[in-house]
Amino acid sequence: MAEDFNGTPVNPGRHRARGAAGGRRRKGPSTRRRTVHYVVWTLAAVLVLGGAGLGYLYFKLNGNLTGVDVNAALGPDRPKNVDDGSMDILVLGSDSRAGKNAKYGTDEGTSRSDTAMIVHVYKGHKKASVVSIPRDTLVKRPSCAKGGQQTPAMREAMFNSAYEVGGPACTVKTIESMTGIRMDHFLEVDFSGFKQLINDLGGVNITTTASIHDKKSHLDLEAGPHTLDGEQALGLVRTRHGIGDGSDLGRIKLQQAFVKALLDQIKHVDLFGNPQKLYDLADTATKALTTDSDLASVNKLRGFAESLKGIGSGDMKMTTLPVQYDPQNPARVLPMERKAHLMWTALRNDQPIPASATKGSAGDATSAGKVVK
Repeated sequence: MAEDFNGTPVNPGRHRARGAAGGRRRKGPSTRRRTVHYVVWTLAAVLVLGGAGLGYLYFKLNGNLTGVDVNAALGPDRPKNVDDGSMDILVLGSDSRAGKNAKYGTDEGTSRSDTAMIVHVYKGHKKASVVSIPRDTLVKRPSCAKGGQQTPAMREAMFNSAYEVGGPACTVKTIESMTGIRMDHFLEVDFSGFKQLINDLGGVNITTTASIHDKKSHLDLEAGPHTLDGEQALGLVRTRHGIGDGSDLGRIKLQQAFVKALLDQIKHVDLFGNPQKLYDLADTATKALTTDSDLASVNKLRGFAESLKGIGSGDMKMTTLPVQYDPQNPARVLPMERKAHLMWTALRNDQPIPASATKGSAGDATSAGKVVK
């Protein structure tokens, strides 16, 4: 069952969804789950920097990858592909408690995607916009199939329930229904893979401007510089009770600040001078990832990574879907229809997101992201 901002089980279907949009697409080259975006960009750096040095390991690394055929699952009823050189990627994290993830909660036999980021890479692949979708956003969820069972559409559903009822294909379908933008790719990662990746990297350097103490994420950091190991990094991207108003929106801003710190650090890792570190990173990253079938090989991932190598932390505009707190339930958020329309229209046309699309949004109003620099 889904949870509210305080971790309380709730019924995911209750309110009316706002702001679905139609349109064109282009084609180009939780407390617990906000991790996949960091893994994706780290993997991109690993594969690009490793280059041909990974050659003889490709066969083994290919065997690590898991692919899902989203195109076959969704069929032709999707936004139109428009080949203008830009690219849209749905980045997911799921909350399965099976296997090594059991320490983070009880395995209930299902998963939800509590991390969702739409990465729009602009034509020329020199800049990107990253839009986080809060897990507690109330949306119109389309009908989805999973394991031979068809789940009917729901007019008022929490966004993260889409993964639970229909896996990544249903999440892609929900995103495309909301935005009118066809997703070229999706990537997903888990907890244990993220932790190991950070450890293989040698930790991540951050500076906190305020102390963070959160018993639920097991994180205790005083204000000042830190080198976080994998467990601490996972605690940082999970924490919400130790920052801001304790909401999911504050946590999203903190994660966005963290990914920039991670990207900056990757630039300074000498992978050529340390073949073992290169292998460990590539092995961990490919084991951690589930991708669409079009990316489910090291060669394809390397090409994908090459297409992103010109984008640094300063070239990424990070924001959140414009939302407002639901007046009937402050543990839920509602899309701000007109502002969301401005955002999706800009991305469909490969344009920067206008400031007016996020001004006044509850997601961009929080100052929690300033805790990390």
